[in-house]
Amino acid sequence: MEKSRTVYICQQCGKESLRWVGKCPNCQAWNSFVEQTVKETKSRSRAAKSDRQPEELSRVVLEATERFPVPIDEFNRVLGGGIVPGSLVLIGGEPGIGKSTLLLQASALLAKSHGRVVYVSGEETPNQIKIRAKRLGIAGDGLYLLAETDVDAVLEHAEELQPSLLIIDSIQTAHTQEDDGISGSITQVRQSAQRLMSWAKSSGVPVFITGHVTKEGAIAGPRVLEHIVDVVLYLEGEQFSAYRLLRCVKNRFGSTNEIGVFEMKGKGLLEVENPSLAFLSQRQEETVGSVVVPVIEGSRPLLVEIQALTNATSFGMPRRTANGVDFNRLLMVTAVLTRRLGMKLGNQDIMVNVTGGLKIDEPAADLGIALAIVSSFRDVSVDHELAAVGEIGLSGELRAVPQLERRVSEAARLGFKRILTPKAGGKITLVPEDIEVLAFGSLREAVERGLGK
Repeated sequence: MEKSRTVYICQQCGKESLRWVGKCPNCQAWNSFVEQTVKETKSRSRAAKSDRQPEELSRVVLEATERFPVPIDEFNRVLGGGIVPGSLVLIGGEPGIGKSTLLLQASALLAKSHGRVVYVSGEETPNQIKIRAKRLGIAGDGLYLLAETDVDAVLEHAEELQPSLLIIDSIQTAHTQEDDGISGSITQVRQSAQRLMSWAKSSGVPVFITGHVTKEGAIAGPRVLEHIVDVVLYLEGEQFSAYRLLRCVKNRFGSTNEIGVFEMKGKGLLEVENPSLAFLSQRQEETVGSVVVPVIEGSRPLLVEIQALTNATSFGMPRRTANGVDFNRLLMVTAVLTRRLGMKLGNQDIMVNVTGGLKIDEPAADLGIALAIVSSFRDVSVDHELAAVGEIGLSGELRAVPQLERRVSEAARLGFKRILTPKAGGKITLVPEDIEVLAFGSLREAVERGLGK
C-alpha cells in the first residue's frame, strides 16, 4: 500500500526537510520551503532484472547522429553546430527578454526546412501567439500551436504529429497527474522535466523548454533542471539595451563558451553579423576614461569598450561600482594602481562599465580597466586608435593571455593602429601589417605609453 508523509521542500534547490526552515541550508534562499505531501511505496527486496546488460566501452558501437542546423547562425553557434536529435535544451531568461520571440522565429524556420514543429504554450492562447507571429511576419506553415499544461496530453499529441521539434513554453506551467503538487512547484518541475527527457531520448525528437529566472538571476529550480537537461542557455541583456546575448553554460555536445549576439527590433530578434562593430558603434574619439579591449567569447574574438569614471567621494567610504566586469577584479586592479603606481584612489569613487550589456569574466581585461581608471583620474584621453589587453599581477607585472594573435587580428580588422600587450606572452608570429604591437612587462610602462607619454 502507498503511504504518504508531509515534508517541506525548497522551491529553489529541491532540498527536503521534516520541518519548516526560514533559510535553506543548501542554497541559502529565504522563505523557500513549501509544505507538500509525498507518496511512498514499499520498496521491493529485490529489483527486477533489467534487459540491459553491461557493455565494454571498446565494444560499444557508435551510432551516427547527425545534427540538423537551425537557420539562425548565432543560435547554431551557441548550440555547437546544430540540434542533436533526442536532446533536451533549456533556455532561461528574465520576463520579456525575448525567449518566446526567439523560439517562435526558430520554430517557424525549422518547420519550413525540417518538417512539423509543435509549439506548446502554457501561458498564452493560440490567438495571442498568432498576434506576435503576425508582427514578426511569420506565416506559420508546418508550425502547430497547442495551449496545454498537462505533460501527458502534450506527449499524446506529439506522438500523433511526429514533429521534428517540440517546444514547451514554459516548464513552470507544466504539470503531471502523478504528482499532487501545484504547477511550478519543485516536484512538478522535476517530474515534468523527467517525463520530457524520457520521451525525447526514446523518440529521438529534440525538446526545447523555457524557464523563468529568479531575482538572483538563476533559473527557477536551477539544480533540478540543470542536472536533467543536456543544454542550458541563458538569454541576457540590459533592460534598456536593444542587444541580447544568448550564452551557453552547459552543453553535453559542444563548447560552453560560445555566445550569440542578437538585436531586438520590430521584426523580432535579428542576428548581429559583426558584434565588435556593434559594441563600438557609439564610441567617440578622444574620450577620457574609455579603452577598447579585445576579449575572447568561445571561439569568437570581440572588441568591447570599457569605460571608467573617478570622482572625489562625498562620503567617508569611497564606492566601487562594477557593471559588466567582476567586482573583485576591479578591487584588485584598484589596489595595484594604488600600491604599485602610487595613485591616491582612497578618496575616489570608481565606476567601471562595459558598454553594450556584455559581461567580461576573463582577466585579460585587467589592463583595459586599469588604463581607463588612470585616464579618468588624470583627465587624459587614451589614443582612440589604441587597444589594450593583458592580465595584471599583484606585483604590477603584465601576465600573458591566451589566443593573443586572434585578439590582435580582430583589432587590426576594425582599424586599430596600435595594441598594448604583455611581453610575457612571447613574440607574435603573424602580425597584420597595419597594426603595431607594443609589448610591455610592467603595468607602469603600459599605462604611460597608453596615455601618450
